Order: sequence, then structure tokens, then C-alpha cells
Amino acid sequence: MRYCQLGKTGLKVSEVGFGAIPIIRLSPAEAVRVLRRAYERGVTLFDTAHVYVDSEEKIGRAFEGLRDRIVLATKTMKRDARGAQEDLELSLRRLRTDYLDLYQFHMVNQEADIQALTGPGGALAAVSRAQAAGLIRHLGFTSHSLEMALKLVNTGLFSTVQFPFNFIEEDAATSLHPLAREGNLGVLAMKPFCGGLVEDARVAFGYLRRFPDVIPLAGWDSEARVDEVVDLYEGPLEATPADEAAMARYRAELGDLFCRRCEYCQPCPQGVMVTPAMLYGIVALRMGPAKAAAFAAKAMESVRLCEDCGECATRCPYHLPIPATLKKHLTLYEEHLGK
Repeated sequence: MRYCQLGKTGLKVSEVGFGAIPIIRLSPAEAVRVLRRAYERGVTLFDTAHVYVDSEEKIGRAFEGLRDRIVLATKTMKRDARGAQEDLELSLRRLRTDYLDLYQFHMVNQEADIQALTGPGGALAAVSRAQAAGLIRHLGFTSHSLEMALKLVNTGLFSTVQFPFNFIEEDAATSLHPLAREGNLGVLAMKPFCGGLVEDARVAFGYLRRFPDVIPLAGWDSEARVDEVVDLYEGPLEATPADEAAMARYRAELGDLFCRRCEYCQPCPQGVMVTPAMLYGIVALRMGPAKAAAFAAKAMESVRLCEDCGECATRCPYHLPIPATLKKHLTLYEEHLGK
């Protein structure tokens, strides 16, 4: 495994990191085995979140006694100071540590999120105090909105940005990555497998290796999958003509179905939570049916309010068949409720 510096944090991290969503569906013992396998293969960066069910506890259990050998990153979705402080304290307990290398504001997708975070009584004040007290080393954010991500990079408040970065969602490569490099922010690539829709690791990571300063967060649920990706990273990896052809096929197949989470479809006049409902298929694939149904219940129940007005589809810049997809996902959700 090779290592690089994560932007201006100065942290030395492995060229590929561990994204913790898939270990949600593993037993504690299975999760520990997969996490330890990644560590044994040289992976040092482990990224999770307060809302990723029991993933923080599993990481804490896996690396107790090894804290100084890994880089821990987690997140809060709270926008107020008190909520962020409570999330931080709980994350520290779950992860069995007294400090975090990177603490990120999770899913900052709207202007209202930024205003709440940075305004009076906002989460930024509490997290900055925690950083001054040594509980947090560096601050970052995650987003699915290119507009908000660009705005946050320009604030100078953060050391890292985490954003969807793959060969289907190329906004990161063309717009966000150059700006982040200019500001020396570390770039963490979420969804390197296109949200679990692409199985071929060589194709997925052949694209990402074009950006040596971008750290993909691979979601692993087995030791074999860890080995597959780490083996690729330990050797020369360049996309071949066959890989490029595969990328083109995936783009053609998924381009009309893949929600980019830009949120131009919202707000819905009936109150449907369009974006999370559009993502339900991917959430179910990554979390498993039962946990996905519980995690996304509020969004999926809101789909019942849909009146087929089609306003969301008219606003979608990617021309996705939103009402039809929502109905499909509602049927899937109802099937999962019965499991």
C-alpha cells in the first residue's frame, strides 16, 4: 500500500480508505474481521458517521489498542451547537477514543444547512471549541450538491471535502477537484462504486487512479473485497481500452436512472422527500432490506403523498423518470417491510 498526504491536514493516509456503510449489515464479529483485514493490508483511513447505525461501535471494537496507527473520521448531521456536541461525545464513546482525526459536517446540501451551521448557536461554534480542546484535529464536510460544495470550499473553514466521485458523476473531477486542489483541501471520494451499482473494481478504480491526490472510500463487506481493491492499488493500475468501453456502457445504462442528489427536484408541493426516496434502491443494496426500510421509513412513507403532478421531473436536469422511480421504490420498500 502506498500513502499520501490528505491536503492541508498533513495526515498521512493510505491511497484508499474504508467507507463504513456496508459493515452495518455484518455481525460485530464479521465486521471486525473485515476491518482488521483492511488494516493488515495497509489501509489506515476509516470513515464512518453518527447515523451509520452501529458502524462506530464496530470500528471502536476492531481498533481498540491500535488508535495511534489509524486515521479516524466520522460525521454529524446536526446543525445546532448542542446537537453537534452530543453527537461528538457519543461518537467518541462508540469509537473508544479521546480524539478524532477528522470530524465532518454530514450532507450539507442546501443553503439553509450552511446558514444553520455557521450562524448563532450553530454547530460550527461547538465543533470549533472541541477542536481547540483537542477532541478534533481537523474539520471537513460532505455534500451531494456541487453548488454547496464549491461554496464551502471557498469559505476556507475546512480542511477536507467528501463528495461523490466516480466515472458517472464527473462534476467532482471537472469542477470541485481543481478548486479543492487550489485551496489544498483533502478530497475524499464517496461512492467509488457508483453507490454499489458497479461491481467491477478494476473499472471503478481505474478511473479514480487518474486523480492520485483523491482518496476513494471503498465500501467493503468481505475480506475478499478488501483484497481485490488493495491488490489493484498495490500494482500499476491504468484504465485499458476495455475498461473505458465498460465505463461507456455503464454510463449509457445508468445515466437515465442514476440520481445525482442535486435536489433541483425539491421541494415537492405535496411534501414528498424526493431525493432520499430516489436513493432507496441504493440504500437497500448497501444496508440490506430490513435496515434500509427502517433507516428510510420517513422518506418512503412520504412517497404515498405523490399525486403524479410531474413537477419534480420537469425540474430534473438529468431528465430522470422520477414519479415512476418513486413508485418502484415504494413497492420495494413495502416488500422489505414484510421481511
